[in-house]
Amino acid sequence: MENSRKYNQSQNVQIPHGKAFALGIGLNVTFVIVEIIYGLIANSSALLADAGHNAGDVLGLVFAWAAAWMATIKPKGRYTYGLRKTTILVSILNALFLFVAVAIISWNAIEKLKKPEPVYGTQIIIIAAIGVIINTLTALLFFKGQKNDLNIKGAFLHMAADAGISLGVVIAGLLINLTGKQWIDPVTSLIIVLVILWGTWKLFTASIDLALDAVPKNIDVQKVKTFLLDQKGVKSIHDLHIWALSTSQIALSVHLFMPNWTNDNFLAELQKELEHEFGIKHVTIQIENTEINCETEC
Repeated sequence: MENSRKYNQSQNVQIPHGKAFALGIGLNVTFVIVEIIYGLIANSSALLADAGHNAGDVLGLVFAWAAAWMATIKPKGRYTYGLRKTTILVSILNALFLFVAVAIISWNAIEKLKKPEPVYGTQIIIIAAIGVIINTLTALLFFKGQKNDLNIKGAFLHMAADAGISLGVVIAGLLINLTGKQWIDPVTSLIIVLVILWGTWKLFTASIDLALDAVPKNIDVQKVKTFLLDQKGVKSIHDLHIWALSTSQIALSVHLFMPNWTNDNFLAELQKELEHEFGIKHVTIQIENTEINCETEC
């Protein structure tokens, strides 16, 4: 009941990190437009690659913001859990979008490796340096929230990675000015592609795991089992399920065999302890006084 009251009260408050999303999206949309324009002027595939990555992250911020809003919608009708799992679906969609961006960026870089074209290093340095500042500021907007919400953590990590990638583009511009080697630009964009792929693949696989109701990676199932079995009066457990309701909320259901259960406060206390120890807020527990043979019935 306590968790239910908390959830219903959330309908009357603002969406968490709404201002951070709005400011971050505004800054990055402006920068992406500037980066594309100067990427075309400077004939830089590295700048265009960085713009493509930033555009993907802007879309990711928009999706994450929309999902954060949908997660506050009160459960109704057939959606008895509400729409909290949209945060997971958004993560998958964001990853798929980035895979498409990677393909386009790679094609552009390979074409420029085959047919090198003049690149203006100074313009690359100036625009990418602005990107370092904007991406760092955007990442800082989500620094506090990323500790408790995987959806926000994804936004923070994307922006922090963007700052690092933009710094790489700055270095590429400096090397082009110093050496005059035009191949540095497309090679840099291919390195950016590898960085994007590494982060995107992790995001994609983690999102798929959550969509398939796998146990969240920050939860040790064996520790939860041991914790439950250590409770006074618990002789055995079965049908233990732990899954993600969203990127920030974890649920658990379990059957406890307690033949001598008499403590009416046990369930409320156990729920509080599970939230404190493991961050599991949505708990469903069934007490049984007859042990079930899990080899044939579970």
